[in-house]
Order: sequence, then structure tokens, then C-alpha cells
Amino acid sequence: MEITHIEHLGIAVKSIEEALPYYEQVLGLKCYNIEEVADQKVKTAFFMVGQTKIELLEPTSEESAVAKFIEKKGEGIHHIAFAVPSVAEALAEVEAKGVKLIDKAPRGGAEGLNIAFLHPKSTCSVLTELCEHPEK
Repeated sequence: MEITHIEHLGIAVKSIEEALPYYEQVLGLKCYNIEEVADQKVKTAFFMVGQTKIELLEPTSEESAVAKFIEKKGEGIHHIAFAVPSVAEALAEVEAKGVKLIDKAPRGGAEGLNIAFLHPKSTCSVLTELCEHPEK
């Protein structure tokens, strides 16, 4: 699998509105995009740090995976996302190597990316996301 860079770090928060002052006023970052991803039941906020993004994830439903994560582990780092040229090819490659997949096929994510998640039971307990920019 060819990983080109860390696409983003996902951080679970109870409230983007409450988290924004820390990221903007303390760290001096600028939030450049807030959007809801309805099928994942989250609202996201993005910041650029060099070539890597920070993605804040706020659950929009108690049924969302992010809400369950916060309930179990509290707010904090939720996942690491790697950019790959083809999510479908990367999924096939890691599955052939015995990695358990959460997503068997790419799906739409925030910022128009094609995404898929690998199960933390197969990734040293780190929820791992693969991302592909569809225009590339």
C-alpha cells in the first residue's frame, strides 16, 4: 500500500463550538470548513497544520460511532487518516494481509473524500482511516 501522507487526525469532541476557542485563540489555527456528514452522524470542523489537517468530530446523534467513543473513552484522539491513491486497492491489499475491515468498500466522507476504516483490532488499537481525493 502506498501512503502519500497523513491526511488528518480525527479528534472526538462533545461540542465543536466549545472546542473552537482552544484551536483558534490558543493555538492560533483557523477553522476553514465546518460541515455535517449525515450518514456518519457527525459534524466536522477542519484546521490546516502544515500539510496535515486536524478534524474535530462532534456527534449529531447518540447512535453515532463518535458518541459511543466519547461515552466509552472521553474526548480525544479518535483516528488517524492516511492518504492513498486508491482506497479500493488499499482495502484489497490490507484485507489480503489479514486486516479486519470496518468498510469493505470506499464511501463518501467529509470534504468529498472517498474513505474507509480499518478495524482497530487489526491496527494496533488505532482506528485507521484511508482517504482518497477523488479528483486525483
